[in-house]
Amino acid sequence: MSTLTWAVAAVVTDAAGRVLLCRQGRGERRYALPGGRLRPAESPVQAALRDIRAETGWEIELVDLVGVYHLSGPPADTPAGRAGPLPDVLVHVFRARAAEVGPSAGPTPGCRLSWHAPSTLPDEVTPLTRAAVVDAVAGRSGVLRETTWATGSGDPASHGGRAGAGRPPEQRGEAATGPSLRP
Repeated sequence: MSTLTWAVAAVVTDAAGRVLLCRQGRGERRYALPGGRLRPAESPVQAALRDIRAETGWEIELVDLVGVYHLSGPPADTPAGRAGPLPDVLVHVFRARAAEVGPSAGPTPGCRLSWHAPSTLPDEVTPLTRAAVVDAVAGRSGVLRETTWATGSGDPASHGGRAGAGRPPEQRGEAATGPSLRP
């Protein structure tokens, strides 16, 4: 196991049941759930509220925990990115509702927000995001799911904006390795 990073993300829905996604950067970036990394002495709930407000401008209400998604680093024979080996990441994914009619501020630079029907997500959505949306819409809670970095994903910073920006790992291009660990 490599270094362990803790992160949060949320499947944020509006009154129409649409899901809020963020597309990072320019070009062929993928759509992902809003979120970020935990800070020292911060709970996953505090991190989700802070990061999602900072990234999207939306105040949200957390409903419950969809699950914990483990994103593991590539095999030892995979070359590391510019920042070194890819970390193992535990992502707490919450189900949330937009608490207001509109955002109280604009999104962070480089984050293009859009609302999508869960049944018609863009093709460019990350595998972890797709799995979390499916789990959330199905009403699942307590999901434990394993994912890995996608082959050729390279430096994690190349998939989520500038290095160290605290982007959630699902914005970094991982691929699901299998079904939920739960029956």
